Amino acid sequence: MRGFRYFGMMFFCLLVFMGSTEAQLQMGFYSSSCPNAERIVQDYVNRHIHNAPSLAAAIIRMHFHDCFVRGCDASVLLNTTSSNNQPEKVATPNLTLRGFDFIDKVKSLLEAACPAVVSCADIVALVARDAVVATGGPFWRVPTGRRDGTISRSSEALNNIPPPTSNFTNLQRLFANQGLDLKDLVLLSGAHTIGISHCSSFSNRLYNFTGVGDQDPALDSEYAANLKARKCRSLNDNTTIVEMDPGSFRTFDLSYYSLLLKRRGLFQSDSALTTNSATLSFVNQLLQGPLQNFFAEFANSMEKMGRINVKTGTTGEIRKHCAVVNS
Repeated sequence: MRGFRYFGMMFFCLLVFMGSTEAQLQMGFYSSSCPNAERIVQDYVNRHIHNAPSLAAAIIRMHFHDCFVRGCDASVLLNTTSSNNQPEKVATPNLTLRGFDFIDKVKSLLEAACPAVVSCADIVALVARDAVVATGGPFWRVPTGRRDGTISRSSEALNNIPPPTSNFTNLQRLFANQGLDLKDLVLLSGAHTIGISHCSSFSNRLYNFTGVGDQDPALDSEYAANLKARKCRSLNDNTTIVEMDPGSFRTFDLSYYSLLLKRRGLFQSDSALTTNSATLSFVNQLLQGPLQNFFAEFANSMEKMGRINVKTGTTGEIRKHCAVVNS
C-alpha cells in the first residue's frame, strides 16, 4: 500500500510538472506585459501581405523549418557571426527561405511598443497564422510564451528538415522525431497548396532520377513533359519558380491532394504520401470531406507543430533583434 501511495504521489507530481510547463505556453500570454502585441502583428500583416501574398507560404515554411530544428525558438533567423559562421540560415534547406525582413519589421513595431517582451519565436508563429488567414486560409490557435534560442547550427537543419527528395520512410522518421504522426505529415504537407518551388528542388525527377538520365516513373508523364518544356528546361536550372498547386496556388484548398492522386505532386516527398496505405487513405478521406474539415484538421496540426520543444520560463531569451542573440 505504501508503494502504491509513493507511486501515486510521483505520478501526481509528474502531472503537475507537465501541467506547469505546458501552462507557460498559453493563449494571450502577453495580455498583461504587452496587451496590444497580437493586434500589432495582425494589423501589420493585414496591411502588407496583399502586396506580396506569396509571403504567406514563405513564412509558414519558415515556421516549419524553425520548429524542426531545436524546436520553435527562432534559431532559423540568426545571422552568420564571427563566432558562428554556419547557422541554420546557410544550410541548403534554408537558402531559399524568404520573409526575414517582414519578421524584422514586425519585431521593430513590437520593440517600440513593449521593449524586450515579445519573442521572435512567437512573432514567426503569429505572422505565419495571420498571413495564411489574411490570404483566405484557415485560422488556428497560437498559444504564446515561446522564448528565443541562442544556438543555431546548419548541420542540425540538414539532419532534421525533411528534404523534398524524401521517401515515405524518411518522412515518417523525421516527423516522428518531432512528435508528429502520419496524420500531421499529410496535413502539414497540405500547406503546399499555396507553395512555390525552385526547379532545383525536384529537377532530378525530370532528368536524372536514378543517376542515368531517367525520369521518375511515379511522376505523371504528361505533367513532366510540360514542366520540361515550359519551366525547368535543364537539370541545372536554379532560378525558375514553379507553382506547387498549378492554377490554384494562391488559394488554400484541397486541390493539392487531388493532384497527388493524379501523380502530379511536385516533390518526391509529395508523391511519397501515396505510397503508404495509411497516408493515402487519409488523403482520400480529406478529399471526400468538406473544405472546412481540412481547415479544422490543418489547424490542429499547426498548433501541435507550434508547440515542438518550445523554450519557456527562463530558458532562452527575448532577442532585441531577431537576427542576432543579445550581447
